[in-house]
Amino acid sequence: MNYLEIDKHHTWHPYNSLPSKSPILAVKKTKKCKIYLEDGTKLVDGMSSWWSAIHGYNNKKLNKALEKQSKIMPHIMFGGLTHKPAALLTKKLVDLTGLNSVFLCDSGSVGVEVALKTSILYQKAKSKDKFKFLALKNAYHGDTLGAMSVCDKDNSMHSLYGDYLSENIFIETPNLGFESDFNESLKDLEKKLELNHEKIAGFILEPVVQGAGGMRIYNPKYLEKVRELCTKYDILMILDEIATGFGHTGKMFAFQHTNIKPDIIIVGKGLTGGYITMAAMITTKNISDTISNSDIGVLMHGPTFMANPLACSVANASIDLLLNSSWKKRVLKIEKVFKNELEKIKHSKIVRDVRNIGAIGVIELKDDIYSSQLQDFCVKNGVWLRPFGKLFYSIVAYTISKKDLLKITNTMIEAINYIESNYEKD
Repeated sequence: MNYLEIDKHHTWHPYNSLPSKSPILAVKKTKKCKIYLEDGTKLVDGMSSWWSAIHGYNNKKLNKALEKQSKIMPHIMFGGLTHKPAALLTKKLVDLTGLNSVFLCDSGSVGVEVALKTSILYQKAKSKDKFKFLALKNAYHGDTLGAMSVCDKDNSMHSLYGDYLSENIFIETPNLGFESDFNESLKDLEKKLELNHEKIAGFILEPVVQGAGGMRIYNPKYLEKVRELCTKYDILMILDEIATGFGHTGKMFAFQHTNIKPDIIIVGKGLTGGYITMAAMITTKNISDTISNSDIGVLMHGPTFMANPLACSVANASIDLLLNSSWKKRVLKIEKVFKNELEKIKHSKIVRDVRNIGAIGVIELKDDIYSSQLQDFCVKNGVWLRPFGKLFYSIVAYTISKKDLLKITNTMIEAINYIESNYEKD
């Protein structure tokens, strides 16, 4: 039995059935911004491996960091022990975010779990029993139970879990648009804080861009008002930068489109340049001091592979690579290409909206029935994209060539035109 047969009968892929009801493509290798399949097909990667491979694939500096660390210490438990790669990484994250205290964990969802637990402990350390959270409608923050509880269960993939999840409070999302009005969302936030602030530990949201919850780009000034209200009601402001962090919106972190300082930041995805799963929760010194100096004393969480030396080493190399490159100029150029090219399809009968920011280009469709057709068309034309619901989007590595980026945008446009022509025939 070859590995494809094994995969077909025994391997459960994400958001899929077993056996899979949709085609699973066999990858032979990756290089730069290309995916090479076992059958010889070459695809331009328009997904950067779920937004994590910000430098492309097989980067020499990242490969070297991984290989070097593997010969020294591939793993060591972090309970009662530490190591240089972890210390260097925490210092980098402190310097980049302006926050003080770093908890290194092993995935974005776990980072969210730790942030929620930390928020509850912080309030408890101040003798306040606050166990609920505020989140935006359409929110997506991960697939583990705590993370799912702050995902909009009525507008997300987690509605099936129903009453099993903790009940949290959801508010209206800000209007679409980087300069849009957000007064209605703000009014809803003020109302729900006034009514519920005594039981709310924190407000978790993705800054500027709601990712898997709809690729919704909104006004950064909304965050300034959120900061004011969180401070007023002693609610922790938790920013989920797992998808937006490390440059995707044109800033190192999306909250840096403003001058605010959040209480907690969660990072992941691009942290290791797409090499090894890793995330981090970063808090203010006030939070870590308040918990540590209370009767609670400790943060009760400890993943087996937290602060894995291989992951820390490649994360350090990835951050250095980013900081020593012209990534801002590259992302700006990507943004301009997405804007200029995708606007061409804005008036299609099946398109609801076109929007972009940084390395993110989005076509929102009027219906969610086209995903598989769009994906098939793109693969046949040499591009890897994975539409989700009504979203036909691309998030690319910052190292992508203009030629490859134009291949992505041209293929997206051609795919929409192909679907629309068949739609009109029907």
